[in-house]
Amino acid sequence: MTTPAKGPASYFPSIEQKYGRPVQEWKDLIRASALTKHMELVGWLKTEHGLGHGHANALVAHTLAEDKGSRGQGEVTHP
Repeated sequence: MTTPAKGPASYFPSIEQKYGRPVQEWKDLIRASALTKHMELVGWLKTEHGLGHGHANALVAHTLAEDKGSRGQGEVTHP
């Protein structure tokens, strides 16, 4: 039996259903953005892509946490 998702990931099924894009696509967009700060990214997802605040916040929080864990940094880095 699978454990239900907790934290930001608990929003992922409703994000995919409501906006019609897989979560990985949203994460890729966040990482490709020139923006690096959490609230800048949340605002961008809301204004440019029409996401609600909770959904945008969950995606950004999860993406930044992944990047921090893999790179040791708290912000999205760009090559």
